Parts: sequence; structure tokens; C-alpha cells
Amino acid sequence: MATPSTENYGTIISLLLEVNKVTRAQVEHAARIQAKLTSFRSLLKILKDLKFVSDQDVKEVLNKSSSSVRIGDLMIELGYISPEDLEAACRIQQESETHEKLGRILVKHNFIEEQVFIEVLSIQMGYPFIEPALNTIDKQLCDRIPKTLMLMHGFVPIKSDDGLVRVAFADPLDHEAVQAAKRLMGNDIVPIIAQSRTIKKVIEFLAEKKAGPAMAVDTSTVVGTVNSIILGAIKNNASDIHIEPMEDRLQVRFREDGVLNHFKDYPKEIILALSSRMKIMCQADITEKRRHQGGRILFEYDEGQMDLRVSFYVTIHGEKIVLRLLNRKQDLYDLQAIGLSPRMLSRFLEDAVYQPSGVVLVTGPTGSGKTSTVYSCIHTLNSPQVSIITAEEPVEYVIEGVAQCSIDPKIDLTFEETLRHIVRQDPDIIVIGEIRDTYSAEVAVQAALTGHKVLSTFHTEDSIGGLIRLLNMDIAPYLVSSTVISILAQRLLRRVCPSCAVDAKPTPVQLQRLRCTQNDLQGAAFKKGRGCNLCKQTGYRGRIGVFELLVLNERVRNAILERKTSYEIRTISIEHSGLISLLEDGLVKAAAGVTTLDEVLRCLPIFSPPRPLVELRRLSGE
Repeated sequence: MATPSTENYGTIISLLLEVNKVTRAQVEHAARIQAKLTSFRSLLKILKDLKFVSDQDVKEVLNKSSSSVRIGDLMIELGYISPEDLEAACRIQQESETHEKLGRILVKHNFIEEQVFIEVLSIQMGYPFIEPALNTIDKQLCDRIPKTLMLMHGFVPIKSDDGLVRVAFADPLDHEAVQAAKRLMGNDIVPIIAQSRTIKKVIEFLAEKKAGPAMAVDTSTVVGTVNSIILGAIKNNASDIHIEPMEDRLQVRFREDGVLNHFKDYPKEIILALSSRMKIMCQADITEKRRHQGGRILFEYDEGQMDLRVSFYVTIHGEKIVLRLLNRKQDLYDLQAIGLSPRMLSRFLEDAVYQPSGVVLVTGPTGSGKTSTVYSCIHTLNSPQVSIITAEEPVEYVIEGVAQCSIDPKIDLTFEETLRHIVRQDPDIIVIGEIRDTYSAEVAVQAALTGHKVLSTFHTEDSIGGLIRLLNMDIAPYLVSSTVISILAQRLLRRVCPSCAVDAKPTPVQLQRLRCTQNDLQGAAFKKGRGCNLCKQTGYRGRIGVFELLVLNERVRNAILERKTSYEIRTISIEHSGLISLLEDGLVKAAAGVTTLDEVLRCLPIFSPPRPLVELRRLSGE
């Protein structure tokens, strides 16, 4: 098929080419991929999937360009609607007696979601887009403005560090709303776009908080102590709280960036009272102190809500309590931002995410970011034309337009019961929170056989281990080979703190453990953090995903049917399926200075010596 000419690439890509944000070779590569796809996907969307351009690049060229792009054409180029969708919306607009704006018609008739429309509108108009939350609004200004007035005109003031008064509007073109905001906050306000329902929700929640009692945060009462521990974990962006009774004290530690850090010690006399308070909060049995228990807390605080999973474990010194923090309103990661290398991302999208049916598994141990990756896939696939339904324990992210079910065994809302009903809901995509037994594995396989797409997580060490475990669950090899299309194994490694990063060289011990030589690592730029206030002297700040993508081609499927060993399947995958192991992907990221060799050796399994760095970079497209 002939490659399209530059004139057919569209306004945005032409602008990107003009300012050298993308090369002609990259555009032609994306055009070849587009030609092979069975469903419409815009050229710009493919370029972003391949990490050739970013959303920021697009916004910059549009803001600097003097030529305006119509909202409909902009949505096609950005990949949110197809040309046929725009044509249908234009027909509806012409036949309508109310003469609604095209964008509103696209939202009203389910061509796009409201959030997508507002994001595109913000690009077209040059206004920033924001999702207001209690931690981002300016509470001092909100206290001076009647809540009814903010609700009536659909605006809310946003926090700012630069002295400017930023105001989020549902419609920044509403002259009356803008004038009302200027009368209350001055003429120099900076407009921002936000969803009307989000603005309404924040204002209503703010009004409820003002009417309610103040939260106790102190160490003189058990209630205040519990609140201060949970708020401390939220402030430190912890994923887990460990409350551990010792012989002489109560120790509290937070898991931050995957590592436990000490928070505070409390006197041992508080252990029983604190345990009882936690049990009351999660509706567990406070009289039972000899058996393990579990529960859930919906913790409300000034800046929102936090869902907490609680586990009570009986020890010789009392009950150890572990709380997993699930921020149900946290931002979803874009698939481009989770850390997949360019070629791995391209293969994952083409051979797994965009496939119309089949089972896609994300594997790894607890806390490796599996759920975040699955929801990034859902976020990519979610549209008004697609029915997505989930069964999770519990729901960790809330996504607009997705039917999410939170399993609750206390009322017999079990995985088995939910999975039995899920296929009767006419879904296009089924998300099973975790394949935990033979029944859930069978449901996933049977759903894929009937043309559904199934996304799920699995607890295995690597991608090949996921295949072997499915076979050990008595799922017939021919079913595994015909339904599973891809397995993505992953880990989370700590990032080197950019503020205190310095050059580092691999030690002889590290090379020995990696089973490679200095020559194998030619071209590497290893880094490590010295430690600073920003990273709390750890040398690390944040985390990055490390991945191993197994795409089941014919050779791998035949190996499954022949019941070959995991070693044989791994060898076939490396030689014929382009498999890059977790260790090799971690090594590439360490060589780029993103993480350290210590993290690679601490977190990643070593099944065989890694290939030379030059070859790994070629294979990953870095």
C-alpha cells in the first residue's frame, strides 16, 4: 500500500513536521502501522503510542500556530472520533431545530465523553484543563463566596502559588459566569476549563465538610492517634501502613516507593484501644482477638476520601494491623507513561490491547502495579461505543462509563456469583480483578472463546510462569494456546532522585551477580542518588515500571500444545517472539540512569545472563 503524502497527514502533523517535533520517517512508520489496522486509529494517536510525540508537543504547536483548527477536525486528528462520526454529527446538527454546537452534539449522542470534549476544547481555546478536587481548590476564596452562587454559574477558584487567581469554569465562554467571578475575585482572573459535574461535586462536598464536625488529629485520644497515622500516610504518599505491636512499644511504618520506612513509635498501652478503634471503623468483631480478620474503611478527610483495606493478624504481642491505601480518585496513567519501551509499547498495543478478543494477563507479585496497568488499558479502550464491565475486590480506581462491581463476600457477593452473571450483561470487554482459582480461569477462557476481550491480573514471577500456572490449573493446553494472546509481567523499581543523581560504575560484585562483563554494558550511563532533602536522603524518588512482554505467536502456541518446559518456552520466545526479560528491561533502564543496578538486583529475577546492552537497546527501540 502506498504511503500517504504529507498533505494528507493533517494540520497537526504538518505543524509538528514544520517545527521538527517529529521526523518524516517516523510519520511514514506510523502510516504503515495505520494501514495494517482493521479499525480506525488516527495517525497522531499512533505517533503518541509510539512515543514519537507527546500531548505537550501537540499543545505547544497548536498554541504557537496562527492557523485555527475546527473542533471536529481536531477531534479526528487527535483520534477521539472517526470521519464517519463527524459526518453523522454534522447531519444531526443540520437536522436539529435547536442549532446546538457540534461539540455538545458529539457528547449528547455518545460519540465522545464529556471529559474528552472538554480536553479538546481546552487545546482549541488555549485554556488549561483541570479536574478540581478538594486538595486543589482555594478554600480561603471559597469561604468568601456563597456556594449557591458558585453552583449557579458553574465555577470554583483553584489554588495558585504564583499570586494569580485561577478559576475553573464549566463554560469559560459563558459571559455571565465570567462576570460574576470577576465581581467576586477581581478582573485579573485566569480561566480554566473543568467538567460541570466535577465542579458541582467539589462544591457540594465542601459545603458538607463545613457543616460537619472538625476531625480530631492528636495523640491524646485513640481517635486522634488513628486519624493522625492515616493522614500521615496520605501526606507521605504511602501505599501501606504497618501497625506492629512489639514487646515494649507499638511501631508504625509506612511503605513508600515499595520500601518500609519508620514513622512513629507509641506506648504499648495503646495497642488494645487502637486495635478496637480500627475494628469499629471497618465493622470487624471487636470481641474477637484470637482469629485473623479483615475489613474496609472509607476514610473521609479535608481533601477527599481514601479507601482502606484492613487486615488484622494475630501475633504473640497482639494484633498486627496492615492497611492498604486505595485512592479511588487518583489519576489513571496513560499507557505511554508507565515505562514500556517504544517497541514493547507498540507491540503491546497492536498485538494485545487493540485485538478484538482474547485474554490479556498482567502478572507480578503484590504491589507491582498490575492493577494500574490494567486500568491504563481500560482507559485506552474506554469509549461510549464499548461496554466494559469489571469484577474486583475491591474497586481501586473509579472510571466514568465503566460498570464496576466491588466483591463483598459478607453479603454473598462472591467472585463466583459475579462471574456467573457478568457474561449475561452483554459486555465487549470483561475485567476480572484477579485470576485466583480454576473457576475464574475457566470463565476468562470461555468468555474469550465466545468473542469477548478479557483483561485480568495474575500472581506469577514472570510471563512464562503465567502460562505454566494456567496449565497447572487444569485448563486444557489447546484452550490456553487459542485464547491467551499476551502476558505482560512487571515490577516497580525506585527511580534515581534527579536532584542528587551522580554518575556510578558497576562493581565487580554487581557484574558477577548479573552474570555479564563490562564489555556487555558498553554505552551505559549508570546513576545513583547521593541523598537529599527531597528524597529523604534515600537517593530515590518515585518509581518506574519494568516489563516483560510475551506475545503468543504460532511457535509459542505450538510449544504450549506440546507441553514444553518453561525453559524451552522462554528460549523459543526470546528467539522467535522478541521477548525481552524483566532483567534485560531493568538493565536498559539502569543504563539510561533511570534506576540503579542495586534496584535491578533487588527486585528482578535472573533466569539467564542478559544479552549485550547494544542489542537490548536495538530490540527495545530505546
